[in-house]
Amino acid sequence: MIQHRTMLDVADNTGVKQLMVIQVYGGSKRRKAELGDYIGCVVKKVLPNTQFKKGDMVKAVLVRTRKEFRRQDGTYIRFSENAGVIIENEKSKNPIGTRIFGPIAREIKEKGYAKIASLANHVV
Repeated sequence: MIQHRTMLDVADNTGVKQLMVIQVYGGSKRRKAELGDYIGCVVKKVLPNTQFKKGDMVKAVLVRTRKEFRRQDGTYIRFSENAGVIIENEKSKNPIGTRIFGPIAREIKEKGYAKIASLANHVV
């Protein structure tokens, strides 16, 4: 589970290396995010010569978490890092980057982010 001020790695090729969560969307009292949730973040680390700079506000979707996630069939899935993918907006659900690095959970595709799942090299 991800909460306010959690640092995330970025799993795409936008040039952003690290994000900090500042908002979990989905209700005024919502405090924690799970796989596939829509979050607001601030750019903390970025490569030079990219479209983003440190301090920019971006929207992202959570694709990997260290905290285990229980699936409907009773199995649990857990990753070695917290990671997100920067997206254009919640309605289009399209990523800004053209590549997705590392594995992602299949819950991402089930929540409507099919483009992210198709760009990923491994869906768990």
